[in-house]
Amino acid sequence: MSLENKINEAVKAAMKEKNRVALDALRAVKAQILLQKTEGKGTELTEEQEVAILQRMVKQRRDSAQQFSAQNREDLAEVENAQIEVIEKFLPEQLSPEELIAEIERIIAETGAAGPQDLGKVMGVATKSLAGKSDGKSISETARRLLAAL
Repeated sequence: MSLENKINEAVKAAMKEKNRVALDALRAVKAQILLQKTEGKGTELTEEQEVAILQRMVKQRRDSAQQFSAQNREDLAEVENAQIEVIEKFLPEQLSPEELIAEIERIIAETGAAGPQDLGKVMGVATKSLAGKSDGKSISETARRLLAAL
């Protein structure tokens, strides 16, 4: 079942449950998927594109929640955090910090990286192989830390 179909089913369930937060988050995801499809050639989205949309939406909501918290608007931050939880249910299983370190160490060995100057090489491979399993910020921070230790 495609992500779009899963989202449609979840929208129906949220409507039946009268879950406003989930409904808002799911409608936003659905809108982004439709927008992406119409901007392209009108073809179906690949799984990587769908994951990228979801990750972008989670990142936007995290940024918004941080800004709301900084402005002492916890009520709005809570809504953003609740929407993050709904959207994350459709993302692939995220790597734990230990698993991320192991994967990046494997990539460093695979690429033959010798230090921080090889960050670009490592990031190129890491972002492709870990797409959807971890966010770019975590990948970058971990790669920098491991390369600096070489």
